[in-house]
Amino acid sequence: MSIKHHIYLISDSTGETIDRIFMALKAQFEGFKYEVHQFSFTRTENQISQILEEAAKNKESIILYTIVDSRLSNYLTEETLKKKIPCFSVLGDLILKFSKLLNQKATNVPSGQHVLDEEYYERVEAIQFTMNHDDGNMIEDINKSDVILLGVSRTSKTPTSIYLANRGYKISNIPLVNENSIPEYLKKNSSSTCVVGLTTEPQRLIDLRKNRMNSIKEQESISYTNIEKIIEEVETAKKTFRKYNWPVIDVTRKSVEETAASIIKIHEITKKNG
Repeated sequence: MSIKHHIYLISDSTGETIDRIFMALKAQFEGFKYEVHQFSFTRTENQISQILEEAAKNKESIILYTIVDSRLSNYLTEETLKKKIPCFSVLGDLILKFSKLLNQKATNVPSGQHVLDEEYYERVEAIQFTMNHDDGNMIEDINKSDVILLGVSRTSKTPTSIYLANRGYKISNIPLVNENSIPEYLKKNSSSTCVVGLTTEPQRLIDLRKNRMNSIKEQESISYTNIEKIIEEVETAKKTFRKYNWPVIDVTRKSVEETAASIIKIHEITKKNG
């Protein structure tokens, strides 16, 4: 029987960074059993003391933290040593090395990445744009998009768009019913615009579409979940992508993050060549 670890994620900000780092870390270990205890906006010794008091009760506790205040970070390190709790900083060494490399002292300000600067407002604008251009809406200004996603129904267009928007990219996504559903702007600017086709295996589409119908409690459309119709849809979409020489990503076994990473690379290449 494998041991269940208690993972304490301690952050002096929202906890988003440490959460993502742990997500990437745990994916490297099969059969890793754990329970996460997350603590955001941890900025006093008293808060840390209370967390460590709880962590000490669990035999298999591990602490990961992102605390930029060196005094508080040192306090956490000293106290975990006393209690013999494994404790790892995921930013400390990196900040120090960057500081030496850049020959510049770090600000050590919690939530520094959330400062309301120009980049922040650009990201908000990207999210608003993407939400307005979801599912084929507002195609009249599609030329303002950084990336345009095309694909048949249930190929992860919307979640991928939202993820990319949070990275600052303006995304339009368009459901591909047939070639007539493609805006004329894309047909005329097929090489200069960053268009990415999303596809997936037909059987996977059936499962996703049936789940969709069940979740919204609607009666299934025969063509929507028919394997022959779906195979035809997917093949027609692939032919369309080939016709306009648009890059294609098969999302069958990809997470949204992996799909987004591939799209960003395609966008960078298109931008460089454009």
